[in-house]
Amino acid sequence: MDGSAELEAAERVVMRWDSTSASDEPMLFDGARAEAERFLRAVDDLRRLAPPSPAAVGSPRRLSSGSSSVSAGGGGGAATAVQVAMARLEDEFRHVLSSRALDLEIEALADLGGSLSISSDRSNSASSAELQVVDEDDSVSSLVGRRSSYRSLPSIREIDLLPDDAVSDLRAIASRMAAAGYGRECAQVYASVRKPAVDASLRRLGVERLSIGDVQRLEWKALEAKIRRWIRAARAAVRGVFASERRLCFLIFHDLPISNITVTAAAPATHDTPFAEAVKGAALQLFGFAEAISIGRRSPEKLFKIIDLHDALSDLLPDVSDIFAASKVAESIYVQAAEIRSRLADAVRGILSEFENAVLRDPPKTAVPGGTVHPLTRYVMNYSSLISDYKVTLSELIVSRPSASARLAAEGNELAPSLAELDLPEPDNQTPLAAHIIWIIVVLEHNLEGKASLYRDTALSHLFLMNNVYYIVHKVKDSPDLWNLIGDDYLKRLTGKFTMAATNYQRSAWLKILNCLRDEGLHVSGGFSSGISKSALRERFRSFNAAFEEAHRVQSGWCVPDTQLREELRISISEKLVPAYRSFLGRFRHHIENGKHPELYIKYSAEDLEIAVNDFFEGVPPSPHIRRRSHS
Repeated sequence: MDGSAELEAAERVVMRWDSTSASDEPMLFDGARAEAERFLRAVDDLRRLAPPSPAAVGSPRRLSSGSSSVSAGGGGGAATAVQVAMARLEDEFRHVLSSRALDLEIEALADLGGSLSISSDRSNSASSAELQVVDEDDSVSSLVGRRSSYRSLPSIREIDLLPDDAVSDLRAIASRMAAAGYGRECAQVYASVRKPAVDASLRRLGVERLSIGDVQRLEWKALEAKIRRWIRAARAAVRGVFASERRLCFLIFHDLPISNITVTAAAPATHDTPFAEAVKGAALQLFGFAEAISIGRRSPEKLFKIIDLHDALSDLLPDVSDIFAASKVAESIYVQAAEIRSRLADAVRGILSEFENAVLRDPPKTAVPGGTVHPLTRYVMNYSSLISDYKVTLSELIVSRPSASARLAAEGNELAPSLAELDLPEPDNQTPLAAHIIWIIVVLEHNLEGKASLYRDTALSHLFLMNNVYYIVHKVKDSPDLWNLIGDDYLKRLTGKFTMAATNYQRSAWLKILNCLRDEGLHVSGGFSSGISKSALRERFRSFNAAFEEAHRVQSGWCVPDTQLREELRISISEKLVPAYRSFLGRFRHHIENGKHPELYIKYSAEDLEIAVNDFFEGVPPSPHIRRRSHS
């Protein structure tokens, strides 16, 4: 058969499938494979035999709609046939891409972590359903096998979005359209079909369409939950959805001329890159959430979730680079993600500084009842423990020590002058993060000293400091990471401060009571006799009873919340009080018992005092009368 006859035969095959002639015609690639192969061969013959036509520019649908006749052997008829062929192939491409897509297993993607390897395991030979007209080098398995031009990171999990035979059909169609100069139109169809599919996948992953304003208006608790969901969704979206879309695009368009640019995994692409057009909107929406967090209001409670977000984005950036950076258009997505991570790092540093200033500025206000651990102490130390839990990231982000200006940040604060003069421990191996944590605790200590001054009772003031410094010490000891950060030297200073506060409490609270049990002032001498002044002794017992009853009444309402410290403090008091009282009673009770109404003066046994001390520091009012053992 000569060339003219071949051309006419090809035109007739193509024109039978004119998309403009019938609306309910079957689709070529849904029917017998032989008919699809015949059509593709006819398209190849048209491209090989027909003279080039300047009219073959623009949408094949628009250009083919004006004519359905064939001028046998004529260039005009061949050109029309080419337009008809391109319109048909565009329809077939759209139909195969949409109707044969596999259901994306979102549940499996939602479990994507940071250590997953590629799970796509494709056959080494082309499926028997593949069109024989596809070159061997263009088969799905051979394209995937070109590891020199197509690589994925181990964390990426690429899944099949279409069956192998459908991908081969799409590749066969795309190669014909690109060869005829309709690569751009083919790419546009691809993007128009896959973009809604990508958007739907992100919705199923829980990615919401929220503006920056929407995110910043959310209550923090609601936002915390959304951050947790976003981290899981982002891993699945980047490592699963976007990576799989990139792979599908590669398998279909690899080495094909799209808008006069060859699309490969190694060469830069343009805004016409089908993959970029399909996923860019979804990617910008995904990262827009993290961007809104990064530029939102900074407050201490947000620190740790923002670190989580920063770490998740840092973990994903190599994957984002691998997936997007090969395309000039898509590269902007990687650049945006990297900038967001940088802003999140700035937010972390700013929030830590804001937290330090908040501790410094916390006003004394009113004293907490009973001298218990102040809520600020609990908050600051729990916060510091969490900081130490995040020390790996924070050690990278916190690169400067607290500045001198930070020590005077609260202008006019009564603590500022003493803080500015404070000599912070700075061992040679101390990290900037450790310096910040020590600075936070130092600021807390000084703030607590201001709060201690609110108590009118000096003993309660010391008890308050004892409770709070004890809490600080034990929070440090309970967290190996926190202990390691602040070091033994500063912990020893804190322990010494606790010991001093406990000593000062006992001295303030009990010295006057214990002085009642001394012998001084009880002995009289003169005239013909010397001995004990019974009136002075009776007054001494009365004074002791009154002082102890007042201590019992008041200090039972004071609070030592730590069980071990409370018991140790009671034992320490009893070890000083009970032996002193027992000795005093042994020396002088017979002087009282030989007189009138001894029960008015000797009201308690040593055991009664020991029992009464056990009421101390419970934080509740005592019973009206001290419990007493029966004694003679």
